[in-house]
Amino acid sequence: QVMLVESGGGLVQPGGSLRLSCEASGIIFSIYHMGWYRQAPGKQRELVAQIFSSGSTDYVDSVKGRFTISRDNAKNTVYLQMNSLKPEDTADYYCHAYRRTSLTSRDDYWGQGTQVTVSS
Repeated sequence: QVMLVESGGGLVQPGGSLRLSCEASGIIFSIYHMGWYRQAPGKQRELVAQIFSSGSTDYVDSVKGRFTISRDNAKNTVYLQMNSLKPEDTADYYCHAYRRTSLTSRDDYWGQGTQVTVSS
């Protein structure tokens, strides 16, 4: 059974920091690409950051320079360090894992989400 368990969300003031963690079980973590998505009320879920099995990373423009994604394969955990938080970062944040199994198919797994609220 595959599980992705997020933690680290909460309420923070603008300009503050949070670190989200996502611990995976039931998969060979090191071969999966990992990502963080977020969904604000009334908006579509968007990809915030991803880290590939190779270790390379990618970010949505709105968080570049503020957020850092990293992974610890020994702990089966992916992190999202969020600095200089803004009210517009308020959303539910979801951990995602995927790998391609063929040219046309892939395994996808999601966590349950953790809420981040940026407010004074």
